[in-house]
Amino acid sequence: MTVLRSVLLFVLAALAEIGGAWLIWQGVREQRGMVWIGAGVVALGLYGFVATLQPDANFGRILAAYGGVFVAGSLLWAMALDGFRPDRWDVVGALVCLAGVGIIMYAPRVNG
Repeated sequence: MTVLRSVLLFVLAALAEIGGAWLIWQGVREQRGMVWIGAGVVALGLYGFVATLQPDANFGRILAAYGGVFVAGSLLWAMALDGFRPDRWDVVGALVCLAGVGIIMYAPRVNG
């Protein structure tokens, strides 16, 4: 149950961070305005909060592992919302990052 909770929190964190960055991008680069930018700032703040809910108490471990989730999530977001089509190296890179997440977060540890 702890692994499932952790994975769900990583997904929620990715939605908040990637979504927040995308909203700010839309507000600035696509000139959609301050409402989009403000919504992005709120979403980024939510990301920071969600990260604290991870069951592991090690900040560095959580953020390091989340980096891999961010990489894969960013590609998925771009595919879904921007029409981006990753090439095989994008996919391989994302899979390597997700393997890293699994090792960092879920490998058995002798001393916690």
